[in-house]
Amino acid sequence: MSEPLALAPYTMWRDALVEVDEIFASPPGLDRPVGGCTYCVAESELRVLGGDPADVPDDLLRHFMREVAGHWDEDQYSTLWRRFIPRALRRWGPDGSGAGPSGEMGRLGCHGARLADWPVAERAAVERAFQALLRIAVTDGRPYWEITDLVEGIAHATGGLERWLHHIAGLTGPEADAGVVRVASGWADDLLLDELEFTWWHDGDPQLIATWLPALRARMAAFAVRNPRCKNASDALIAIDALEAGTPGPWLSPYDIRALSGPALIHQG
Repeated sequence: MSEPLALAPYTMWRDALVEVDEIFASPPGLDRPVGGCTYCVAESELRVLGGDPADVPDDLLRHFMREVAGHWDEDQYSTLWRRFIPRALRRWGPDGSGAGPSGEMGRLGCHGARLADWPVAERAAVERAFQALLRIAVTDGRPYWEITDLVEGIAHATGGLERWLHHIAGLTGPEADAGVVRVASGWADDLLLDELEFTWWHDGDPQLIATWLPALRARMAAFAVRNPRCKNASDALIAIDALEAGTPGPWLSPYDIRALSGPALIHQG
């Protein structure tokens, strides 16, 4: 019997973790004790970071993942991430505690652990785990800003956005349709209000999203027909049309609302 669609993303995630555990079963070694900023991390904690990755306490691992790359010896930083990546992925996963993972994921980027330069098998295993995380995020009903935060983190870690947009567009099924509608509506609205920017990924270009959104119009329209009460779908279509036409959206920004209501409130007082 085939697995229900709603469970498939979680099976994909569990399978990805199995692969990650196999690929990273023998973590790369260090040629000397871990070097880092002793103002932020005690020397005793640096010794712990250089020991068995499984023995590093959660709070110390969390500090490592959040701290900027410049606080660690440059030639060790990528190796440390390779040693901790199975635990990091679990932290970012559906059973983890890594809420808002974008900033942490970005430490894997070109200015940090350089995931793109890892051995091919390691990089591929991590990216398959990213695919599973993104599939879960799009299909589990979470708000769009949590999905877009994850997209930013993954794109920052891997050095590119386009293939992850392609991955989102390629997800199928009713849960995926609803998730893609939420993402498209949120991103299109932010673009119209000139409020779409990446929080951590300063090299990222939000205009890639503006180029990608019109390709979703047919999918949005079909979803709107099937779900005529879905405001996200109708708003997404309106916003995409406005973006393509280069015209302002029909909605007022919060700043416009305050500007319009301010004098009225003063007059009423």
